[in-house]
Amino acid sequence: MIHEMRIYRAAPGRMPDLLNRFETITLKIWERFGIRQAGFWTVLVGENNHELIYLLEWDSLTEREEKWNAFISDPEWHAKRAKTEENGQIVHSIANSFLQPTAFSSVT
Repeated sequence: MIHEMRIYRAAPGRMPDLLNRFETITLKIWERFGIRQAGFWTVLVGENNHELIYLLEWDSLTEREEKWNAFISDPEWHAKRAKTEENGQIVHSIANSFLQPTAFSSVT
């Protein structure tokens, strides 16, 4: 199992819009493509409270490539994302990493 950690930094004042987009749009589209999330977090105390952090679960990098490419090229996703950005950009920046569990990890 591979986990992908993605960190979205919201544009100023747009965190509620980003959270709403994931909850009402993105997750439903991911379900259609079989994209599995392992959790979402916001920063309660820390360096930056404009970040949304989430993990995706993949069986392999090949699975990730196939499903993610299908998602990002989906016409429904493009249309709904554009609608949510009519008042300006929601996401300032995105960072992602692929994580591999250690031999002693409780998550495999």
